[in-house]
Amino acid sequence: MQEVLQQLWIPLAMAVSFGAFTGSLFRLSGRPGSERPLMFPVLGLLGGLTAFMIHQVLVWTVGAPTWLLPTLVVLQVWLWLGPLGPKIPRREQDPRE
Repeated sequence: MQEVLQQLWIPLAMAVSFGAFTGSLFRLSGRPGSERPLMFPVLGLLGGLTAFMIHQVLVWTVGAPTWLLPTLVVLQVWLWLGPLGPKIPRREQDPRE
């Protein structure tokens, strides 16, 4: 039981929390979406979960190194919040303001 905790649950929790943190940092990049500030950490959390699953498949098939997991998390969060992310329309500034 202790071995399962060390090999599965702890890296999963770390990947998900790092994804949420990276998503929160991505919010500071100035992208539109400040109307929905919770979107960034939630998509980061999902990106971390997806990166963990991809890493586990790579570990089981080709023996991927441990350092690949944080790299995959950052790449997943960047993809999900960047080019493949939600399309948020920019609000036009009212010239009277």
